Amino acid sequence: MQLEDVQRVTVLGAGNMGHGIAEVAALAGYDVALRDIEEEFVQDGYDQIEWSLGKLAEKDRIGDEEADAALDRVETFVDLEASLADADVVIEVVPEKMAIKKDVYDEVVEYAPEGTVFVTNTSSLSITELSEVTDRPERFCGMHFFNPPVRMDLVEVISGKHTSEETLELIEGLAESMGKTPVRVRKDSPGFIVNRILVPLMNEAAWIVESGDATMEAVDSTTKFDMGLPMGSFELADQVGIDVGYHVLEYMHEVLGEAYRPCPLLVEKVEAEELGKKTGSGFYDYENGDGAQIPSDAIDADVRRRLLAVMANEVAGLVGNDVADAPAIDRAVMLGAGFPDGPAKLADGEGLDTLVATLDDLHEETGEARYEATDSLREAAEAGGFHGGGEGAAGGDGDDALAAYDTLNVAVEDRVGHVEIDRPHRMNTISGELLDELADAIDRLDADDEVRAILLSGAGDRAFSAGADVQSMAAGGAEPITAVELSRQGQQTFGKLEASDKPVVAAIDGYCLGGGMELATAADMRIASERSELGQPELDLGLLPGWGGTQRLARIVGEGRAKEIILTADRYDAETMADYDFVNEVVPDDELDERARDLAEQLAGGPPIAQKYTKRAIHAGRTDGEAGLEVEAMGFGHVMNTDDLMEGITAFMGDGEPEFEGK
Repeated sequence: MQLEDVQRVTVLGAGNMGHGIAEVAALAGYDVALRDIEEEFVQDGYDQIEWSLGKLAEKDRIGDEEADAALDRVETFVDLEASLADADVVIEVVPEKMAIKKDVYDEVVEYAPEGTVFVTNTSSLSITELSEVTDRPERFCGMHFFNPPVRMDLVEVISGKHTSEETLELIEGLAESMGKTPVRVRKDSPGFIVNRILVPLMNEAAWIVESGDATMEAVDSTTKFDMGLPMGSFELADQVGIDVGYHVLEYMHEVLGEAYRPCPLLVEKVEAEELGKKTGSGFYDYENGDGAQIPSDAIDADVRRRLLAVMANEVAGLVGNDVADAPAIDRAVMLGAGFPDGPAKLADGEGLDTLVATLDDLHEETGEARYEATDSLREAAEAGGFHGGGEGAAGGDGDDALAAYDTLNVAVEDRVGHVEIDRPHRMNTISGELLDELADAIDRLDADDEVRAILLSGAGDRAFSAGADVQSMAAGGAEPITAVELSRQGQQTFGKLEASDKPVVAAIDGYCLGGGMELATAADMRIASERSELGQPELDLGLLPGWGGTQRLARIVGEGRAKEIILTADRYDAETMADYDFVNEVVPDDELDERARDLAEQLAGGPPIAQKYTKRAIHAGRTDGEAGLEVEAMGFGHVMNTDDLMEGITAFMGDGEPEFEGK
């Protein structure tokens, strides 16, 4: 079966994940059969889809007609045989119990069409074992969505022992058609990628507290404010549900052995039904207490090394067993768990030699199997890291080097250097690392004579950039001197972009807030999609724009408008910002990429020397009109002696198109 042959998708299970997956499939244009065992369950799922589509339309993420069309594609069923009629792909989303899932497939194989592909949305169970219940194990694989499916980009596509390459490629294509990022899990292994990293990390956090080596506050302070993870480890367990992680851990313990034995602290919480937010209390009290109030000053370096060591061991296990390579692991965990950097990269940054020594010391001290360093980890340490010795992304020459950044995608095509912020898992927020890489990319593009214009955009369709990555920056410390240096770093990086002799176009789609808007002010022209939201919300946080926003914005929109935008901290739609002269053009959402590219290519076809002096004259005249006029005169004189001038005049006289070469 080819992707174009897939017309109808059956989703078995209408709970939170089931109705979310059904909605995603319907939005992608597929006819969807949503089935559950009771009419009440399936109707609740349908109602949730209707509500969610309405919220997406209300927030201008989709149009009203698109929402109505998606809902029309969803048909509900209780009868299993009827729900499977004409199904090209069946996505099973029943409770995470092997026996329940097997019972479902015993029935499904009776009624599903012969060519139907089966996928299971399991977070940890064996794909191979489930596939062997069916009559088509080669057309069976895992398709692990993350909650909520409408918002989360990652889908783990997991191969069972019998799964064919054709099936994996089909399901990866299906995920992409749904707007998701598939990551291949090459081998059936408990926890796959994301849970294989997160669940042992949660368990180790509990063991640290259980053993009295650190407090819960110290562990969460370290994970959140030092390692820069989205939540503290115990805070995350409460958010997801302590029982959810515990049951995954139980399965790992059963299959993988003693290293995954659940910590008694987790067992106590599950037995007491203190499961986190959903029960009102877990590791934190959400009913009679203040919830997760995590101190930022309780960071413990020993906790950091211990957690990173356990995490590195899991990464090495996945790599060594050919479940996934380090880049895929990093990509999956960043997308699925919101890590600022992938676990392999975090481990490389700490130093694998250090982490191996940490594990060896813990293993000698405790004798616990979970601290036994894998051979793969020792080999990676000898090789200098999971990522080939941790060489900087900017090493080397030419286009390949430009494409090797961790936080950016940079490519040159048709004389346009395209810089895409590639942190969709963090709403393309701007970190210190991104500033370093952006400064390097601008230098390289400026020095490349083949590049005649720069196009700036954000990956995904949710954000150009939602601002500074406050969490990762907080993890680096909040000392005033550190903050001053960070401000200067952003000012200098954005200043490079603004001062580039080449025209710069910013393609704004989705959120363009705070530091993201400050970045956009450094461009020469800005094109925005209709759904974009722009603003400088720093004052709502007790901050102020620190990357040039107090200066550049006023030059573009005038002092009065700049004060309004910054002091109110309001968000503005694209049309309003066009009225304020910040946005040059507003286009329909689905036309932004093409229009921005067309404009960048148009500017790339212009006369480089004349463009350079035009920008320089405008910039010089900001503070000194006479200086601006002098640069203008000097530039005017300079272009008089260029081949470009003769090319332009000749083309004009002959009614042709000039081909400027910058000579």
